[in-house]
Amino acid sequence: MRELVVLGTASQVPTRQRNHNGYLLRWDGAGLLFDPGEGTQRQMLYAGVSAASITCICITHFHGDHCLGLPGVLGRLNLDRVEHVVDVCFPAEDSNYYERLSRIVPRNPDPGLRAHPVPGDGPIPLPRAPFRLDAVALSHRVATFGYRLTEPDGRRMLPEKLAAFDIAGPDVGRLQREGALRLADGRTVTLDEVSTVRRGQRFAFAMDTRMCSGVEELAQDADMLVIESTFLDADAALAHEFGHLTAAEAARAAEAAGVRTLVLTHFSQRYADLDGHRAEASKFFHGELVVAEDLMRVPMPARR
Repeated sequence: MRELVVLGTASQVPTRQRNHNGYLLRWDGAGLLFDPGEGTQRQMLYAGVSAASITCICITHFHGDHCLGLPGVLGRLNLDRVEHVVDVCFPAEDSNYYERLSRIVPRNPDPGLRAHPVPGDGPIPLPRAPFRLDAVALSHRVATFGYRLTEPDGRRMLPEKLAAFDIAGPDVGRLQREGALRLADGRTVTLDEVSTVRRGQRFAFAMDTRMCSGVEELAQDADMLVIESTFLDADAALAHEFGHLTAAEAARAAEAAGVRTLVLTHFSQRYADLDGHRAEASKFFHGELVVAEDLMRVPMPARR
């Protein structure tokens, strides 16, 4: 199963309808929790998400609405006696905040946490992860990183091509492993002749940033982009001053980057409803547009 579970969609101030940030990406057997804001543990209960499903926690920056739920989540991992190591990624520049937050709640050391302070752009080494996770610097008022998950490309076997060469059974697996197969008549068939590239899926997460090259890099060819749209264009000057995006800016960036599913979130409390965000984004983005709501589930789009 690959889906986004939205735990909270508020920005700095929560509302009666919007909890602070929290997003769980379910990716087959992995569970990546992004920006656990205050109340995330309770939202997980409402969403039917267990602590045991979390394998990695990614914090974009250390403003309260993106990290104050971390102690509660770590406490729950401990209480539920989660038996696997949980990787935690965060800006290295503000490691002292991580140390304080992670020590608030007493916890058993094993299997424990594996910290990944992020010093700059580049891959984050997650042992045995079936995907690549990259950090990309963004433009906010404090050190901030977005995250991009990339699945390696695979191959899709073409039954009609296999049949034409009379390849079946164990020979199919041998061809996949070795890249070529010598037939009984002396011919050699390569993997390229009987298969096509199956493009790996890509997911991107961008919070609390002005428009910058980092947003463009994260969004490029993403199957799903989860991105803040704190303000509307009428408040663009305010958005830039405080290091945020408008719905129109997020939509234009997604359209230019070829994003398939755009998920807008992190809404200012000044907007009682989000009709304006949908209308504004729809002018510029022509893929699947999702204006996130708390406890919503958004499936990854089908492969191309």
